[in-house]
Amino acid sequence: MKLENISKYWLVSACTMILFIMGCTKDFPQNVDSSAEVILQSIKIVNAGENGNTVIEGTIDENLKTVAFPRIDTLTDFSNIKFEATMSNGAKLDQQSYNFPFGEGASSNTSIVKVINNKRFREYRVTLRLNIPVFGADFGKREIFDYTNNELGNPVYPTFVSLSTRGSGFDGEHVLIVTRAAGGSHLLKVSDLRNNNITPITLNQTGVAGGTYLVNVGAQVNGHTYIANLSGGQVSPFKIYHWTDPAAAPEIIANLNIAAIPGAGNRHGDNMSVNLDANGNGFMYFGDNAVSKILRLKVTDYTTISDPTVLPNAAASTFVMSFNQVGNTSDYIYTGYDAPIRVANESAGITYTLSSTAVPIRGSDARVIQFNGERYLIMTTAARTGSDPVVLYVYDITRGSSTVEALTLFNERADKSAIYEYSLLGPANTAPSTQTGWFVTKDEEGNDSKLTLYTASADAGFVLIDFPKKNKLIRSIINHDCLNSTKYFTDETI
Repeated sequence: MKLENISKYWLVSACTMILFIMGCTKDFPQNVDSSAEVILQSIKIVNAGENGNTVIEGTIDENLKTVAFPRIDTLTDFSNIKFEATMSNGAKLDQQSYNFPFGEGASSNTSIVKVINNKRFREYRVTLRLNIPVFGADFGKREIFDYTNNELGNPVYPTFVSLSTRGSGFDGEHVLIVTRAAGGSHLLKVSDLRNNNITPITLNQTGVAGGTYLVNVGAQVNGHTYIANLSGGQVSPFKIYHWTDPAAAPEIIANLNIAAIPGAGNRHGDNMSVNLDANGNGFMYFGDNAVSKILRLKVTDYTTISDPTVLPNAAASTFVMSFNQVGNTSDYIYTGYDAPIRVANESAGITYTLSSTAVPIRGSDARVIQFNGERYLIMTTAARTGSDPVVLYVYDITRGSSTVEALTLFNERADKSAIYEYSLLGPANTAPSTQTGWFVTKDEEGNDSKLTLYTASADAGFVLIDFPKKNKLIRSIINHDCLNSTKYFTDETI
């Protein structure tokens, strides 16, 4: 090729490129001003609730293009959610109503809502959350007031040595210590214990006499203090004392000649289960030391003892058995450190027996309690041998319409793990008398606010543990990947 032909070639190519660039520049789109804005200024749901007449304001985050609402009644018609919104002039929502379907187990749903204005639109991610109530105690948050062998708390309470303290009680305001140690039986204010103050309130023991031991077991019920002696046999008097004023001499509400009660067993006072309602009516139960009979005493108005009745004692109940009523029902939880947990009626007729391997067999003073819409089984293991721990266990048995159904469903579960445990660290002993208790603190509206659990065991000490009710804290988290940020919404702020 000649040189002049090369020059002509490059000249043509250059002209073509110039024309192409000029053409692209000419066709490049120009910005066109428009008054059709698509900004969402405010929004509310106007048909929430069961009756479709509840109005709920939404919170808009313009940076994230999200809208969040407070939790919504589960009875809302989520297939026909209607919004009322304030938007830019001329703008409107893309639909008259919206469907927010909730799948099984879902507690929130997010859908896209468009604001349109002529050919322009803007999308907002709208999240609706169900107002699903939370129930029960928050076992992850607790305050522990420990007077046991557990090194995490205070030193073990000083009377829990040499088996001198085998009985105790708890009613939310006071802890009762039944002891043969120096200083005698006394009360402790729970408010003091929460401040690590162990100032005893001595019980006047004028007239306390008789029996193998003058005092051995007790109970604290609605401000009423009960202590029983250890009879030692049918020829030994079996006495029950009662106080409402610790400084006053006790009232002797029972002074029984067991030999005069047909069929009664020997030696009472190794255990004591007191089941009274708010008016002081109910029963006291005492299993005999031979684990052959149970003595039931009727109680009226806290202090009148009548109608001694002998009931059969089930095998393996042990001499430190327990017989605890479930609320105001006709069910009683009946067990001992060698027996499975059983449900019985007031006459010790057994209606259900939990598998002996469902929970530790050493579980003692078992109770079924209710708090903030949940039901729990609590118990503390007794250290009968050197390998036995002393541990407070809490199990969730909420499912079921009755005590028997709840324990049946629990027994069928593959995972029967406790939802809370606390160790008192023993030791093993020959008289592993063990107590549990509970109290519910109410808020100003009368709703359950705090659950307090109590347990004690011979030579191990006692402990109080406070659990708050479960609360909704941070429940919704909306991620915005494009901005690489996270927005948190709490029930308090939305």
